[in-house]
Amino acid sequence: MSFVLPPDTAAWLHQEARAGFEVAYFEALDDGWRAQGWTTAVEEGETWVVRYDIRLDEAWTTRSAEVWGQSVSGERSTVVEADSAGHWLVNGQAALHLDGCLDVDLESSAMTNAFPVHRMALPVGARAEAPAAYVRAVGLGVERLEQSYERLTNKDTRQRYDYAAPIFNFACHLVYDESGLVLDYPGIATRAQ
Repeated sequence: MSFVLPPDTAAWLHQEARAGFEVAYFEALDDGWRAQGWTTAVEEGETWVVRYDIRLDEAWTTRSAEVWGQSVSGERSTVVEADSAGHWLVNGQAALHLDGCLDVDLESSAMTNAFPVHRMALPVGARAEAPAAYVRAVGLGVERLEQSYERLTNKDTRQRYDYAAPIFNFACHLVYDESGLVLDYPGIATRAQ
């Protein structure tokens, strides 16, 4: 089952791990997609705001992400860029620890879990590793995040996946809408629009 085009906008209510809200806008480009968004949150008593502008190719592989953030520690910005072979630059410097990653994953965003699902197009029962360039919400540091997705049987028209990020000792079932955007991310966020 392929996904339909994403909506012009979507929003998520972040809850449990943090209290906050995320709004994203999607734009089709001649050579792929653009996703822009903002998340505001309170996490462990600390407030932060993150804004992002992410460019993807036609297969939803990350090409670049500009990320801006503010917390009590100050304002920051980070630019990550990737080629189609899985090599990355972070703020213009080679980031060898990210070699092999094809997606950016923002700690501040529920939306970025759409990228590997679109890109991999897994059949039911298939499992794949999807390491990502993981941008932290506070400080905008960029780390490698090992994660995996296993496609489960659909529930009605909704695709479902078993998701795991072992470094965080985290695993859950993710449910996606017909456009491949997360509807339910247990412990993190639920779709508000």
